[in-house]
Amino acid sequence: MRAGKVKSGEFATLEAIRKKTAQMVIVSEDASENTTKQFTDKCKYYNVPIYIFGDKESLGHAIGKDVRTSLAITDKGLSESLRKNLLEN
Repeated sequence: MRAGKVKSGEFATLEAIRKKTAQMVIVSEDASENTTKQFTDKCKYYNVPIYIFGDKESLGHAIGKDVRTSLAITDKGLSESLRKNLLEN
């Protein structure tokens, strides 16, 4: 987060997708249906991999913030590493 490779929150995540800086998007499992659909549709349109993982508290805790529904990973190396870890679990 401190290195600026992660965008969190709905607005920042959508902005990263639109600007084509998002390498990967993570949405919490307990996000609303509307939110999940919005990110799924946006990621499909912009061809960004999306993962539904964890809950809002664990996503926020993972980046040292409060509750977060969505994250955009903007660094290619970090996104590849996370993708490998997410696919293993």
